[in-house]
Amino acid sequence: WRSLLLRIGDKCPEYGGTGDHKEHIDTCYSALLREWENSELLLQCAEQLPHKIPFYGVLVGLVNLENENFAKRVVDTTHSRFQDALNCNKIRIMLRFLTVLVCSNVIQPASLVGIFETLLSSATATIDEDTGNPSWQSRADFYVTCILSSLPWGGAELIEQVPDELERVMVGVQSYLSIRFELEEKDFLEDLWEHIQVLSSNGWKAESVPRPHLSFESQLVAGSSHPISCPEQPIEKEKHEAMLKYPQRLCRLNIFSSSKAEMQPIDRFVVEEYLLDVLFFNGCRKECASFMVGLPVPFRYEYLMAETIFSQLLLLPQAPFKPLYYTLVIIDLCKALPGAFPSVVVGAVRALFDRIADMDMECRTRLILWFSHHLSNFQYIWPWGEWAYVKDLPRWAPQRVFVQEVLEREIRLSYWDRIKQSIENAPELEELLPPKGGANFKYEDGGELSAEFSSMVRARKSVQQLISWIEESITQPHGAVEVVIQTLLDIGSKSFTHLITVLERYGQIIGKLCPDHDTQILLIGEVSSYWKNNTQMTATTIDRMMGYRLISNLAIVTWVFSPSNIDQFHLSERPWEILRNAINKTHNRITDLRKEILSLEKGISLAEKAQKELEGAESKFEVVDGKPVQAENLGRLKRLKGYASKAKDEEISLKESLEAKEALFARALEENKALFLSLYKNFGGVLKERLPPVSMEVDQENEVIGYNIGEQEQWCLTTLGYVKAFSRQYATEIWPHIDMLDAEVFHPLFRRA
Repeated sequence: WRSLLLRIGDKCPEYGGTGDHKEHIDTCYSALLREWENSELLLQCAEQLPHKIPFYGVLVGLVNLENENFAKRVVDTTHSRFQDALNCNKIRIMLRFLTVLVCSNVIQPASLVGIFETLLSSATATIDEDTGNPSWQSRADFYVTCILSSLPWGGAELIEQVPDELERVMVGVQSYLSIRFELEEKDFLEDLWEHIQVLSSNGWKAESVPRPHLSFESQLVAGSSHPISCPEQPIEKEKHEAMLKYPQRLCRLNIFSSSKAEMQPIDRFVVEEYLLDVLFFNGCRKECASFMVGLPVPFRYEYLMAETIFSQLLLLPQAPFKPLYYTLVIIDLCKALPGAFPSVVVGAVRALFDRIADMDMECRTRLILWFSHHLSNFQYIWPWGEWAYVKDLPRWAPQRVFVQEVLEREIRLSYWDRIKQSIENAPELEELLPPKGGANFKYEDGGELSAEFSSMVRARKSVQQLISWIEESITQPHGAVEVVIQTLLDIGSKSFTHLITVLERYGQIIGKLCPDHDTQILLIGEVSSYWKNNTQMTATTIDRMMGYRLISNLAIVTWVFSPSNIDQFHLSERPWEILRNAINKTHNRITDLRKEILSLEKGISLAEKAQKELEGAESKFEVVDGKPVQAENLGRLKRLKGYASKAKDEEISLKESLEAKEALFARALEENKALFLSLYKNFGGVLKERLPPVSMEVDQENEVIGYNIGEQEQWCLTTLGYVKAFSRQYATEIWPHIDMLDAEVFHPLFRRA
């Protein structure tokens, strides 16, 4: 019957039609009557498929007529999960389910309004200047958003049964909105409030919200309603903690004109909620696409579906899931709706490409990665002729750089000749392809020392023999770095596996040649020189060398901010990819060590618990024939002693490991601190030199005319864009050390970014 629950509410395959769900609900109800214990499974279905919640609400209402205990278990579990939920999406879904249960006469309407009022009270207290924390209102906004987003599913029933109480909630929301901090432009919450007011004036009827309970109204009215409540919520005092736990929806991504969405604003909101629910809760991308194309609504929504997916893919500071998830969902949707969705995706790409100059740098990078991967799944077919004009734009024009980077990423996923063939209808774009050549080996045409060193490596000479030869044969340290690194890279150039083998076998040689900051910068320079025609291998080799601790993150930062790379900031993703990899690897080390330390601490706690259990058992005595006798069963006592002995040994080992991990963690934190101080000092230095007033020719509506941004201005815009992206993504790492930066330099810099 689980499959019955999953299929309930499915829309007919043809757009614009919905099936008669009454028979399906009756079938599920009959199955539920035979398996009362499955209340947990019913709730799981509601969580995983929230767009079908109205149907599950009816089922609970029907069962409530026969078995009130079953319905009460569902209500109590839902209520408990709502109160304990740490995930914001789950809080929102649980409140919607509680609202739907009011429609099925399972929950008392006044109880639901009580929850609304408690959340409103907490929201108001949060932004109160005396008792709350008005510096960040994300939690307060989230609570009010939860209330408003529930009303399309139960507003009609609430206005009918508790009109005064609902009106009190609406007045409370209006009051909250009047005292909250407002942005310059209307944000998501204010937009939603306007839609809810329109919905209220229209009798709380939305086409996008199915109302299956109306078919069973005469039965459901006989059920017993259950009370619920909601305790006051504590107020977070830390701004950043609140921001992380309650991310704000400031605005929605509008790619297409409003005429493309043939629905009312409130229906647009509801369908967007459905789509987000499926993306967040389903988890299986094949089922995700299937559910997304089968929502229980009577109109087409492909354009809104594309906007919603792209809004999540490009969400800042980071997408809820890895970008690959959205890539696969879009591919599956193109296959599920071959006559409709591919053309919508094409339209979305064109619209985003037109606005690429205004796009955040992080979003631009994600769009490049998604688009190249997407094309690789559709034989690299794209009407490149439409974009051939970018060849005549300046080298720093964002549209030209976008096309250039997409082509480079495609070559990584395929090969040079294949991508050249894919743009044969736009031969002008061949100029944007990276050079076809592979490695740039300095000793390709001969080099006695390189040849001799190579022959020794291929002869499997020991590391010590190779080091001795280097010390005897090459007198100049810089010359040794060039000969050895170029030769080793050439030996490892056949594949990624060859590269790893070389680094593992001869990393000791590289470490001896490049032990300090300056020589590591030389090492990175040799890698970049050898792979100057292959950005992927440059980034991969430097990343692996950092992983083997042959290169420090500080050396990478210094190299990225060398004059030759600075001049490329606005022309290529190459230096930024290398820098981003270094920051991510440093950040991941800290994250991994945190997890390992928590795991070790848990193991130590369990070992100590085993010891205490034994001590407790040994301390229990009872009096038999006037004498104290061990109360615990001897067999169990023996087992406990065995466990405790083993646990004692494990505890000693775990504590030693914990001490080592804590030392590594302290070192990683210091490396992280040094990395961000170096990064922002370098940013400050280059921007202080180059940051002029940005001059752009604009029309009366402040829209850019043509592309009149000079190279210097574009360099500044790109670099400031990355300052903004890194600051946003790694805020938790940066802010603890912000006082160590020069305020006169960085306060204006952060404001400008």
